[in-house]
Amino acid sequence: MEPVFSLLEEPWLPVRLANGDVVTLGLTETFERSDEIVTLAETAPPSLVAQYRLLLAILHRALTRQGMRWSNADRARWYHEGLPLNAVHDYLESQRDHFWLFHPEHPFMQVAVLDEAEKTRNKQKPWTQISLASATGNTPMVFDHAYDKRPGEATPAQVTRALLGFLQFTPGGLVKALRDSDKAGALADTAAAIPVGATLSQTLALCLHPPSDPRAEIDLPSWERDPLTVSQLQGEPVLATGPNDRYTRQSRAVLLLPEDNGNIRWLRFAAGYSLGDDDNAPDPMASFRSGSNGPVRISFTEGRAMWRDLPAILPGSRLEGDASRSSAIINYAVALHDVDNFDPVHQPVLVAGLASEQAKLMRWRFEQFILPANLLEESQCASYLQTLVADAEALFSALRKLATGMLIQTLPDPSSEDTRKQAQALLATSPLAATYFAAAERALPDVMDCLGRYDFDEANTRWRRALRGGAEQAWNNVVTGLGSTSRALRAEAQFFPRFRGLLNAKVPQDTSDVPEEATHESA
Repeated sequence: MEPVFSLLEEPWLPVRLANGDVVTLGLTETFERSDEIVTLAETAPPSLVAQYRLLLAILHRALTRQGMRWSNADRARWYHEGLPLNAVHDYLESQRDHFWLFHPEHPFMQVAVLDEAEKTRNKQKPWTQISLASATGNTPMVFDHAYDKRPGEATPAQVTRALLGFLQFTPGGLVKALRDSDKAGALADTAAAIPVGATLSQTLALCLHPPSDPRAEIDLPSWERDPLTVSQLQGEPVLATGPNDRYTRQSRAVLLLPEDNGNIRWLRFAAGYSLGDDDNAPDPMASFRSGSNGPVRISFTEGRAMWRDLPAILPGSRLEGDASRSSAIINYAVALHDVDNFDPVHQPVLVAGLASEQAKLMRWRFEQFILPANLLEESQCASYLQTLVADAEALFSALRKLATGMLIQTLPDPSSEDTRKQAQALLATSPLAATYFAAAERALPDVMDCLGRYDFDEANTRWRRALRGGAEQAWNNVVTGLGSTSRALRAEAQFFPRFRGLLNAKVPQDTSDVPEEATHESA
């Protein structure tokens, strides 16, 4: 096989320019135009995150190969003046032979030995095996009707983008090639946090990880390592040597098989170079919230907005007993904000990824928060936001308990445990949670703005007002759903005073919210 489709020159990476145009570029031009590129324009969240990780690994290795030991002041200079492109260009040229998508010895992010290994050389799977948005095997997708035995073709650009996202986010599970099962990718079931700037070069400067420890093993990306062997694919999981390794780990062994026209329909597939777990070195883009048995990696949960985990994403001091911790990449950005004369007063943070459950893909999405820089830099501001969000959760928990009790009284046999479970199930499908948290979410930007100005009293007032209004609207929706039977009316009359008492205890009404009654003197 002759080398085909160089990722350095061939257009495959979608980007959005400052004028709003979306174009596809090769890696070399992407770095050259990083000051005029606003953001990556990938629409699939897993692939978007993986593309940022690829660019960060390239930039880190380019600087390392130049013998540079950069500081936060250096990153701040690159943020304002642009990246050291000469170092990046020299590095990409030195690795040119490793960025061919099709290559006889080291195809990019693939395993050439699958063409010779006894258990894989005569087997092939549809290219949709590595497409997290496609139906394949027993994983159906609502709007995809692909058939494994007759897959459609995809372009090299499409497959490259899918491959990068797949390797980072694939869940663990059955593989049945070289091993019966395999571990998950580095970001499986993770909502990855990425601080972003006004341009791609600023984003990369914000997110760039520190120089590698010269005493540690060299942290190499996959393309700088020797080609993987069958024994490595069959071996035990291996700890990452650092972020470059994690960002490009080949968690599954893949070999693309080109058609005569250059497109891809089939591939070879097997267990990959498994990533070992290391609690002391979590992924730089993963944040953790407190769980019943310790920290839990933040993911996208059905019916739960990401802002409810925002305090765990922010660095700073924690409430007593809180085991949450922010991602390393957020702290890289905070270190840049701490540099003298670093101007931005707001820091956008992109949160993107995919959630899975027992090897099944459940949901993916991305959200972006525009955070006042003080929320990142000042632990007092972050702690206060944590308190406000905790208050919202506590009020909702009490509200849900009251609403469950009221609903139980409208059902036959209120004393039965089955009735309680039925009421809880009915309430879970009601608009209670959505209504309440939507009201809080609408107030969140103003509240964060107040915290950014250190106006804690105003932040508390606005938040309390939003929670009270959201609770009242949510309660009214539940009451409306009860109907007008005598049993429903009795239940409402019984629980309404408790509801008002809950509001007065948790979120007492601000007197400024109460309109003054007009007074009239008698003539």
